[in-house]
Amino acid sequence: MSDLKIISDKNKKSLKIKSLIIKLIKKKTLSVNKLIIVIGGDGFMLETLKKNKGLNNFFYGINSGNYGFLMNKFSSKNILKNLKNAKVVSISPLEMIVKNNKNQIKKSLAINEVSILRQSRQTASMSIKHGFKYIIKNLVSDGVLVSTPAGSTAYNLSVHGPILDLNSKKLSIAPISPFRPRTWRGKIVKDKLKIVIQNLDIVKRPISAVADNLEFRNAKTITVSTNENIKFNLLYDKSSSLQKKIKVEQLRKETF
Repeated sequence: MSDLKIISDKNKKSLKIKSLIIKLIKKKTLSVNKLIIVIGGDGFMLETLKKNKGLNNFFYGINSGNYGFLMNKFSSKNILKNLKNAKVVSISPLEMIVKNNKNQIKKSLAINEVSILRQSRQTASMSIKHGFKYIIKNLVSDGVLVSTPAGSTAYNLSVHGPILDLNSKKLSIAPISPFRPRTWRGKIVKDKLKIVIQNLDIVKRPISAVADNLEFRNAKTITVSTNENIKFNLLYDKSSSLQKKIKVEQLRKETF
């Protein structure tokens, strides 16, 4: 039990679930070493993953928020069984390196996406390279997203980006409200090469760079790459695997 941690956000529902789990697994031996049970929503899971990077932990998320794409449903009857039979999904994050208008360097990891967003009433003007090749030399838009497969059903999907298979080794580059060229819908690229986004007008058209939920303002150059040296081991019940959730989103039909 010394390798087990149970953490939650401060939501009343989360704290109640945490208390129940402590009682249920007291004096029980779990088969998973270095296990962290995370109770909350996707945002809390993202924070927890980043705080524990490089420690080779296993993370079992329990949803107490809204959708909880990265989480499992809580079942007081089956929690021990679910922990025992959970399947591991290992994902590597994006690494974002930002050089701002004062040539300061800022870094952060992103598990879902890197968002480049206009910082004022002016649209952003950017060039985008993949490796040494330009994908687009001047994109005028509200911004652009670089999304992982795990994050492709989040913000990326809301801006009509493609849903990526978890094992695709691809990234989605999707514009946000493109103005010029108006018909550009983005591109799917291999995750092995760096993506470099350059602000073409840092004075008139400032932009910010956001790694999941951490923002750096007045960005001049943003470099995005997959960090294969970091692996996050997420545990999922058979009934709610990450791959299944991605397929559900692909087939989802919404009503208004």
